[in-house]
Amino acid sequence: MAEDSAQAAIDRIMQTYDLLVNSSAAASAEARAKVTEYVNMLIEGGETDAHRLTVCGLTYLRQLDGSTDPVKAGYTGL
Repeated sequence: MAEDSAQAAIDRIMQTYDLLVNSSAAASAEARAKVTEYVNMLIEGGETDAHRLTVCGLTYLRQLDGSTDPVKAGYTGL
């Protein structure tokens, strides 16, 4: 069951991420490999909620590509 949850979460993460980021097939494959490892780590840590796995995995990928950096997003704190 955990494997099904992991695969479903990874598929949802990648579908959403591909809509947000225009990347090559190689970059998408690399992102899938990284998020698969990350989601499996979360499952081993006890996370079982598919929605939470999806949100955490998407957040992880956005952090890796720097798109959640407030400075890059234009926030100066003023």
